[in-house]
Amino acid sequence: MTVQRRGISKSPESSAIEKKIKRGNAQRQASSWRGNVITLLLLTGATGLVSWMYFTWTDDFTHTLVSRSEILTQPRVFTVECSKDYKKYKFFPGCTPTKCGRAISDSVVTLEEAQKLRRLAERGLSLAGSDGGASILDLHSGALSMGKQFVNIYRYFKNEIRDIFTEEDFELYKDVRDRIQKAIAETFGLDSKQMYLTKPTFFSRINSTSAKTTHDEYWHPHIDKETYGSFDYTSLLYLSDYGVEFGGGRFVFMDPSTNRTVEPRAGRVSFFSSGSENLHHVEKVTWGTRYAITVSFTCDPDYAIDNPSLP
Repeated sequence: MTVQRRGISKSPESSAIEKKIKRGNAQRQASSWRGNVITLLLLTGATGLVSWMYFTWTDDFTHTLVSRSEILTQPRVFTVECSKDYKKYKFFPGCTPTKCGRAISDSVVTLEEAQKLRRLAERGLSLAGSDGGASILDLHSGALSMGKQFVNIYRYFKNEIRDIFTEEDFELYKDVRDRIQKAIAETFGLDSKQMYLTKPTFFSRINSTSAKTTHDEYWHPHIDKETYGSFDYTSLLYLSDYGVEFGGGRFVFMDPSTNRTVEPRAGRVSFFSSGSENLHHVEKVTWGTRYAITVSFTCDPDYAIDNPSLP
């Protein structure tokens, strides 16, 4: 985000985004304060008051769009007003967002497919990994976290790559990507042929290890369209279960009046238009390991990337 300087006025939209971020920071500070109060009350035996305060405070600041324990038989779709972000870019009929929002589906990918993709991620990420808490594996570019940097997995492990991945792995990855693209197109009324896969699209593995570089700091509020430029639609496929395999790590949409969260579940797909109408962040993972795939789409063919192929 651009730092404000004297004599330079900010646009109303930019000011609104900053207010959302400040509100989110205030809520996190308030949450820490509340935790201390609840601990004190527990120590003094005031359990009934603790229960009332916990649920009241949670409802005031956070709304869960879908919990981990739910299994959605139909996509859950939430429409939001489109931001002006897209006017800064070339308009592509049939693709550029005119209907914006966010959606969650448990029927795009099966649990078995999610488990296979997780094993793919585990095999690739087992070769290296970040010194901090966040590691990535990008099958398109070959980027793999290693220590405090990245290496190209196809070059660094070129003699072993076919012992790590199979053609079936890549076929499943492509098939899942196609289904996610179709789901986004159907939800937002798009021509799926006008949508293109774009970078970065990657597997992520997050745990509670302290960050060692800025690449490990995944929890900051951000807007995908501003961060990457090419993004028009963002999706996440979760490969592990919130509250069972990891704590924290919920996906949080930062709306003007409240935070709205998605609790990950293996096989669950969450997707949304990538502008500032969907300012978001991921909570810090407090225990366990969170696996997911970020799959990104653009309307601009100049930023399209191909499906990955096994060398």
